[in-house]
Amino acid sequence: MTTTHPDTPTPLGQDTGSVVAELSAVDRFLPLWIGAAMAAGLLLGRLVPGLDDVLDAVRIGQTSLPIALGLLLMMYPVLAKVRYREIGLVTADKRMITVSLLLNWLIGPAVMFALAWLLLADQPAYRTGVILVGLARCIAMVLIWNDLARGDREMAAVLVALNAIFQVLTYAALGYFYLKVLPGWLGLATTDLDVSMWGIAKTVLVFLGIPLAAGYLTRTLGEHAKGQHWYETRLLPKIAPIALYGLLFTVVILFALQGKTITAQPWNVARIALPLLAYFATMWFGAVGISHWLGLSYPRTTALAFSAASNDFELAIAVAIGVFGVTSGQALAGVVGPLIEVPVLVGLVYLALWLRHRVSWPAATTSAAESVHSARGTRSSPSWLSPGTRPVKTTTSADHHPHQNPQP
Repeated sequence: MTTTHPDTPTPLGQDTGSVVAELSAVDRFLPLWIGAAMAAGLLLGRLVPGLDDVLDAVRIGQTSLPIALGLLLMMYPVLAKVRYREIGLVTADKRMITVSLLLNWLIGPAVMFALAWLLLADQPAYRTGVILVGLARCIAMVLIWNDLARGDREMAAVLVALNAIFQVLTYAALGYFYLKVLPGWLGLATTDLDVSMWGIAKTVLVFLGIPLAAGYLTRTLGEHAKGQHWYETRLLPKIAPIALYGLLFTVVILFALQGKTITAQPWNVARIALPLLAYFATMWFGAVGISHWLGLSYPRTTALAFSAASNDFELAIAVAIGVFGVTSGQALAGVVGPLIEVPVLVGLVYLALWLRHRVSWPAATTSAAESVHSARGTRSSPSWLSPGTRPVKTTTSADHHPHQNPQP
């Protein structure tokens, strides 16, 4: 078995074909499942009278119990996949870490703020929901997009971990700044929050802090008891589908409650999609351009670009529901997020693979994490692949997916 560096050229046809082949049947049709969940929610809202009362019978803070459980289930598995111990190993590239933090926490929120006011100036609820999406940096699906596009896995994991930490520490303050402070400075209408900054922070801590702590403890205790190989090849494949089930369950309930709004005002749903589309394109192409200008290799450019362009719509939905209510326009704006993000980023995966063979990239630098694994002589299979997705055994370096090993 031979292995290659992530920058080793491979025939384009094989590269793009393997993108779909590596996904399980469930993940391969994720946009279809989300669409089906939306349709099921709309139908459920029409057929079940008094659904609002049932969902609001038991609440966690401002959020109904079923919605709260769905959101927590979405967040936990993806946070259990992060290799927290490797943060110190791959942060030696201070330049990339700095650029990533600037893109995610300075440029990204500002771009979404500008697009929201430009395209949704007359829709304050949807505008606020879109801004909340822009403030929620990606901590989940970016791992899949990065892996499919042959990006630097360890660096992507580090960026995810950093975003998760910054999310807890800064999301509430950024929400207050972009909804109250900055609009006031610019003479724009401010959003009157019914809760204090602590109210936002509490929502973030519940829906991000709890699954973050659970994910960290699961990985730490699991690896301590059975080792990393067992944890990533045996345990993670068992808990990974929980995220999808939680996502689909939440979408069904949300669309059941938003059904009348969606069917009565489809134009508003389309308008919510416009700033999201513009945002994904601006951030991805901007990150690729900056990375190429800085001389980053293709794997690290890919990790940076997908981190910058992706958003944590689960957290945005949780905050919108917790602060503004489950039937609010802000919550609807968050629900539209995955509908737009998933197909757009799948397209960007193929675009990244196309650019990989048509742009001159600097030689990739082996990350510290890769060096550690090489020294051990072993390499674990991707930790975020769902059950049914197995690393493919190959005999030629041209076809080999970076970071993958055959099954024993």
